[in-house]
Amino acid sequence: MVILSQQVLRTDLAGMPLEWIDYRAAARLYFLGQVAYACGEPMLTLHGGINARTREQSRLEIHSIIATHGTHQALNKLRDDYVPPLSNRTLFQRDDHLCLYCGGRFSVRHLSRDHVRPLSQDGHDHWNNVVSACVRCNNYKAGRTPEAAGMELLAVPFTPTHAEYIYLMGRHVLADQMDFLRAHFPRTSPLLRRLVRQRAAQTGERPAVAEPARVILGGCLAGDAQDAA
Repeated sequence: MVILSQQVLRTDLAGMPLEWIDYRAAARLYFLGQVAYACGEPMLTLHGGINARTREQSRLEIHSIIATHGTHQALNKLRDDYVPPLSNRTLFQRDDHLCLYCGGRFSVRHLSRDHVRPLSQDGHDHWNNVVSACVRCNNYKAGRTPEAAGMELLAVPFTPTHAEYIYLMGRHVLADQMDFLRAHFPRTSPLLRRLVRQRAAQTGERPAVAEPARVILGGCLAGDAQDAA
C-alpha cells in the first residue's frame, strides 16, 4: 500500500537530482507537459474523470523518479565549492543519529549539534566542523576541543555533495530512489560506504566495495527509463 505522503524524486533532463516533491506536484508537472521521462517503479495511479465519447476513465501513473524539462540551478550545485545548507535534521541524518563521541544512537530530541572546534575558539558553523552529539557528551565537552576534553571522535565530519544532501533530506526513501541517488555519490563517500554496509547487513551478504549503482543512461539507471505519455 502506497502512503500518499511518499515523496517523488525530481531530476533535470540529465538526471541531476533536484528536489523531493509530493504526488500532487508530480501530477501537476505531468499535466503541464513538463515530465520528459520517468524512472523507477510506478508509485501510484491517479484516476480522473470519464471521457464522454470513449467512456474510458483517465489514469495517470506516478513514478518514484521523474525527469523534468526547464532550466534549473543544478549546474551550480555541481561546483566543487558548493556547500548545501546546514540544519540539525540533515546533520543527524548524515551521522546516522549517532553521538560521534559515545557511539550511542539517539532520537532527535536527545541529540545536539556540537562544534568540534568551539565557536569560542574561532571554530565555524560548517559541515566539516560539526557532529551529532548526545546532550550528555555535548555538555561534558562544553567549550573545549575533543583533545582538551579527553574525548575521541568516532568519525571525521564531512560536507555532503548535492546528491548526498538530497538523500539526507528524503523521508522514507524507496529502494529505487536510493539506488538512483547512490549512483551520483562519489566513490569515496563515507555515506555510500555506510549504505553499502547497511544493505549487506539486511541481506546477509558480504559487503561489496563501495561503488556507485548501475550505469545511468539518460539520467535513469540502465533499463529503467519510461517515456512520459
